[in-house]
Amino acid sequence: MPRLLNRLLKILPNSTHFHLPFVVLWSVIGLILGGLLLALWPESTQNGDDKTTSQMPTQAFSSAPASYANAVSRAATAVVSIRASQYTSALTLRDSIAINTPRQHTRQGSGVIIEPGRVLTNYHVVSQASEILVTLNDGHQVKGEILGTDPDTDLAVLSIRHENHIPLAIANMRHVRVGDVVLAIGNPYGIGQTVTQGIISATGRDRVGLSTYENFIQTDAAINPGNSGGALINAKGEIIGINSAIFSQSGSYQGISFAIPIDMALDVVKQVLAHGSVIRGWLGVEGVDLNPLWLERLGLQDAQGVLITDVFKNGPADMAGLAAGDIITRINQTNIRDTRDVLNMIASGRPGAIIEISGIRKQQSFTTRATLAQRPLESH
Repeated sequence: MPRLLNRLLKILPNSTHFHLPFVVLWSVIGLILGGLLLALWPESTQNGDDKTTSQMPTQAFSSAPASYANAVSRAATAVVSIRASQYTSALTLRDSIAINTPRQHTRQGSGVIIEPGRVLTNYHVVSQASEILVTLNDGHQVKGEILGTDPDTDLAVLSIRHENHIPLAIANMRHVRVGDVVLAIGNPYGIGQTVTQGIISATGRDRVGLSTYENFIQTDAAINPGNSGGALINAKGEIIGINSAIFSQSGSYQGISFAIPIDMALDVVKQVLAHGSVIRGWLGVEGVDLNPLWLERLGLQDAQGVLITDVFKNGPADMAGLAAGDIITRINQTNIRDTRDVLNMIASGRPGAIIEISGIRKQQSFTTRATLAQRPLESH
């Protein structure tokens, strides 16, 4: 390097009066020297970059835990496996003799111990069961008996002889948000307790066609046959729902699963334990949602509510003077959007409660009062 530098200096003029060509020459020499320095001593610049990089603070872009094991361990002991058996018989011919042959049909499901000796599960898991076998988290098996059911929400409460139970933490449902991480614990296909992970895809899902009263949590956590009745928990290990169903064209998981919110489920449990069933109000009407076609037929410009299509004879609505063709627009000063609003508002009322109904009859407003009766099964 010094030898090359001396050669370059010798070709430079001794005069201090530089001309333009010499200025250009000096610039070229500077570029050459800079390139040589980088080639011969690259570590001088690399060390400087390393030093600068090492001083830059790192920033975490994710706060998700590396494991949800603690959350699962808090909840898993309260999740059980359920085997419901139904015994039937069928006549078969053997050597021209009719023989009554017993048959056994079994369903696999899951359940959640909500308090000592009480298991919450789905109604469709245990309906018409002749025998129920509950397998606890530790492998111990006990018999289950149905204390009460609510087909309208697809829930059932079982009794088991098991007192050693760690209470399951209940989530505050007001804090549940779309995008929250959730874990589904259950017994898919009867293979044993299994945990899957997903997020909350939606809340307040109704009109799914699974039960009469719907307010589902939708999630993409994998739920398969056998998961029904199991727990849906949050990242803290608190239960937020009871896994109930999937939306699928194949019968297996396709990314859309539904769970009954735990606050709704516990309301059902409270009534089942107190009365053996859920007591709901009943108005005695059938109706359809208003749509532009109905509005045109009825000669209405703009209205929102439910068009009554049928009234049960001697029911609360009939006694209050309601008739087919009437439009319900408000109940107790609350605007009615659709039939789901009417169903939920009436069901939440107690038998004997008096409600105020406002609506439209032959393009004229009206208001009446009705006394709710107790809702019979399979009624509206």
